[in-house]
Formats: sequence, C-alpha cells, structure tokens
Amino acid sequence: MSEQDQPADAEPSALRTPIVAVLGHVDHGKTSLLDKIRGSAVSEGEAGAITQHIGSTAVPLSVISDIAGELVNPDDFDLPGLLFIDTPGHHSFSTLRSRGGALADIAVLVVDVNDGFQPQTHEAIDILKRTATPFIVAANKIDTVPGWNPEADRPSKVAIEAQSDRVESDLNENLYEIIGNLSDAGFSADMYWRVQDFQANVGVVPVSAETGEGIPDLLTVLMGLSQRYMKDEMAIDVGGPAAGTVLEVKETQGFGTTIDAVIYDGTITADDTIVVGGVNNPIVTEVRALLQPKPLSEIRADEAFEQVDAVVAAEGVKIAAQDLDDAMAGAPIRVVRDRDVEEVIEEVRAELAEIEVETQENGLTVKADTLGSLEALASTLAEEEIPIMRAEVGDVAPRDVRMAETANTPQRQSILAFNVDVLDDARDLAEQEDVKIFENDVIYRLIEEYEEHVAEIEEAQQEQVLENITRPARFEILPDHTFRQSDPAVVGVEVRGGLLKRNSRVVLFDDSEPERVGMLKSIQDEGEDVDEARTGERVAVSIDGPTVGRQITEGDELWVEIPEKHAKILEQELAEDISADEQEVLGMYLDKHRKRDPFWGK
Repeated sequence: MSEQDQPADAEPSALRTPIVAVLGHVDHGKTSLLDKIRGSAVSEGEAGAITQHIGSTAVPLSVISDIAGELVNPDDFDLPGLLFIDTPGHHSFSTLRSRGGALADIAVLVVDVNDGFQPQTHEAIDILKRTATPFIVAANKIDTVPGWNPEADRPSKVAIEAQSDRVESDLNENLYEIIGNLSDAGFSADMYWRVQDFQANVGVVPVSAETGEGIPDLLTVLMGLSQRYMKDEMAIDVGGPAAGTVLEVKETQGFGTTIDAVIYDGTITADDTIVVGGVNNPIVTEVRALLQPKPLSEIRADEAFEQVDAVVAAEGVKIAAQDLDDAMAGAPIRVVRDRDVEEVIEEVRAELAEIEVETQENGLTVKADTLGSLEALASTLAEEEIPIMRAEVGDVAPRDVRMAETANTPQRQSILAFNVDVLDDARDLAEQEDVKIFENDVIYRLIEEYEEHVAEIEEAQQEQVLENITRPARFEILPDHTFRQSDPAVVGVEVRGGLLKRNSRVVLFDDSEPERVGMLKSIQDEGEDVDEARTGERVAVSIDGPTVGRQITEGDELWVEIPEKHAKILEQELAEDISADEQEVLGMYLDKHRKRDPFWGK
C-alpha cells in the first residue's frame, strides 16, 4: 500500500508482497480471471481493502483469507498478500525484470480446459522455463463442461465431487490432457491437491472465472507457495532507494509522457531523482509526481488518478517526470537518493547489457514492444540460426526500413515487428523499397511467416538456377529415323533418361573419353516445336555439326554435355531439385568422367 494508506505509527513491513504474473493464450480467460479475483476481493473485503495500482492489483492477506475461507488461516502467513500484474500478454512478462531475472516471483498459466495447449500457451511455457519462474496452472472454464452444475465461489475439489460421474469424467479427461501437455514440455504435473512438492511438480488448479469456483484454491496455492518457498526472497530494505521495472510508456493528460512501473524493492518518493533505461542511454530525471488510481469503481475514468507522496514495494505506480519519451518498456528504474548518480547509471547500463541482443553485419531488423519481447524474440531467432542486424524496442519507423534495406540478401531485407505498430510513412517506404514487414503478436507465428517468405525466395532462386544450368539427359538415335544427314542432321531419337532441352551441347562417349559432336538446336514432337523432352518420349531433333554416318550413326547413345562446374552444382546443391531419373543419368555421366579423372566435378 502507499505510505499515505498506512497508520501513522505503523512500521513498514520488511517482507514485500509476492508479484504474480498471469499468462496464457488469447481468450483463455486471463483478464476474466483477474477481474473475478478483483471482484471477489472487493465484495469480500472492506471498502478500500483491495488496492488497484498501475498495472497491478494488490490483494491483502485478510481479503484472501475471506475469499478462501477455511483454506487459508491468516495466522499461518507472514507475507502481506499478493500483487497481480495486470499487463496483458506473456511478452510483457518476459522481461519485466528485477536484478537480471523475471520481475514476477510466481506465475499463473491460464489454460482453457476445452482448448488445451495453444500457440501462446507453448510460448508462455518456453518463457517460464527460460526465466526459471515457478508457476501453477489455472485450468479455466470448468463451468463450460456440458452438464456442469455451478455453485458460486466454492473450492474446485468440492465443486468437482458434486458433479455427475459423466461430467467429472469429461472434465478429468481434459485436465489430464493438460497434464500430458505439461509433461511433453518437461514439467511433472498433477492436480494441486495431489502435489507434495511444488518445487518438483506443477500444480493444476481447476477454476471458473465465470462462477468463481476454484478461485479460493488458486489464491490458497499461490499464498502457500509464496510463504513456503519465497519468504526469504521477499525480504527487502523498505526504506532504501527503490528499484523497479517499466511496464509501459504512455501519455497522461496534464503530465505528458509518463511511465507505468512496478516497484519491487525499497521506496520511491515524489522528490526523488531516478535513472531509467532509455533507447540510447539511461535517462536521469526528477520525479514530478507519483500517481495512483482512485478506488476501483472509478479506475476507467480519465480523472481516476491521485498524487501520493511515496510508494513502498511491491506496488505499481505511474511516474511523471521530464525526458521520459525514450524510456523503454521492460527497462530498469533506480532511485538515486544518497548514492552517486554515475554509479546508478552504470547499474542501469549493466542490467540493460544483460539483455543486449547480439547483432551481426547482415541480418534481420527486429522491433518489439518491450525489452522482454525483444529478448524472447532474439532468443528464438538464435535457436533458428537466423541472424539479427538491428534490434530495438518501439514502433517501426522509416529509419528501420532504411536499415533493413542495407542487408545484402533479399531474405534479410525484412523487418520482424512483434506487437508494435508500423508507422504509415514506414509502410509506404517499405513497399517502395521492397522491404518486407512481418507483424504478429505470437513469436513463433512471426518467425513462421518469415521462414515461409524465405522458402519462397529460395525456391524462386533455385528455379532460376535450374533454368540456367545444364540438365542431364541421354538419348538414342533410332534406326531408320534419319531425316537429314547434315547441316543440321535431323534424326528421330528416344530419351533414355533425364531432361533433354534444346540449345544443348551433345557428346558421344568413346572409352570414357567424351567427344563433342555438335549442338542440339531444336526438338519437334509430331511436327510441333517443343522446348524439352522427357524419359521415354520419342521426338525429332536437329543437331548442328555432325553428319549421320560419320560422326554419329543410328543406334548411337548420345549425352547432353554438362560443364564440370554445372555437374558439381547439380550433385552437391541441386540433387533434390531434379527428378530421380535425372539423378540417375547424372550419376552415370559422372561415373564415365571419373573413370579417367576420379576428382572430376568434385
């Protein structure tokens, strides 16, 4: 709570509130779950007991105890309650950072019991794994199982046991599919009431954000985990200079550019000097105002903020100060107080350096909404071995297009825009300069779309290479099919293998020594000019150079002459792009050459 909310004679607690992030796939009920917890807390607690902060909601232990009933005895707990981060989307969570780790102490992964694991569920799991954040699963929407008999706000185990055998069976089938998905992702999991060691196993809590069933269990498990495993980590120097993380940078009427932040250590006051991570350099500025929302009923109103003198961890707060335009979501905030400002600047630089993306001279341009998103996206691109030339937080601007344009291949002349806007002039410039912009709010989909684009480019390039490379073919001059002896010789042939194309040089092998006999100028099929003939086809061909009966005779097997460089490319790079019979002819052609020169075409 804010300093002004504390009784005058109260000493600030040395244990801060655990910070809880809520993650999950779109439409699986993250916001509904938070709204239900808020609503339950308001109805169960005394007026003002629950505190709506910027980007977060604080639920004190007394209110949790009221909601959870006999599941939570407040005398068993030292921690003051729970602080839920409201910021939507796991990409925001991914680098809401504190001391180089994830800002959240614990996470709730919301999964729809009917839909199971979806793309963003898998992404959230990857982020939780990478940040080593403990989490529980809220298996939401249990009330939508056909035949469910609801009763508001009761514990989920009680609710499930009250259902018919068929409903319980259908629900269990869905729940154990989720448990199986967790196992596939490398996590041992079970229903929370069967879990003995929450450090070794993930607890699954069945809930309904609609009816409130399971909400008592969810809050109980979160409090229990925090009390048992995180109590030492919650010990903070309450009176010390605050440390926090930027949630969002936004315009606030009457205050200009402000930052929404979560303070996770110490205290920030209305006259403090702070250092904030910026796009180019850390920003040093003085706090002009600390803003907190008014009571919940007014939170959506424009005038819903009131100024406070100080904020003590853990809390969300809106900070008004000058020069915040370049502040970055996900960046650290540090109060200077009685420390040397240069020392604090270096501390911020060091934390930013921990998540600096490794760049290369030739690669993609990447833009994301927070440092966390940027880090998560860069990590996934590294796994896919896709290089990055430039990576920044913020919307796609014309200068990003100009940067992408400098990449030295069409594949790299691309921008990956994760959960950010593309400015109109940037979009126009990209179309003009043929720079491709990919936009998505799911990392793996963004990368998939880019990889599909790369595959299309490479396929087109391969086709272009194949167009310009000599293809393997062998053909036999048919008996009694000489239509003209010379200038040019016109004979009937049968293609024995490969792809015979016009304007190809032709050789005859004599004891593995190729002898060039002329140029195949044209191909006719039943009197019609054609560009090519394939295995088994009989066609008439004109060959400029030889005379039938001298250099060539009926019954001879002729081969398209493949330059050594082309043979090497075909064997080493394009083997999968030519047909099986072309591969066979190529192998025979190489064998003939390699009888006299074992390294030919290698």
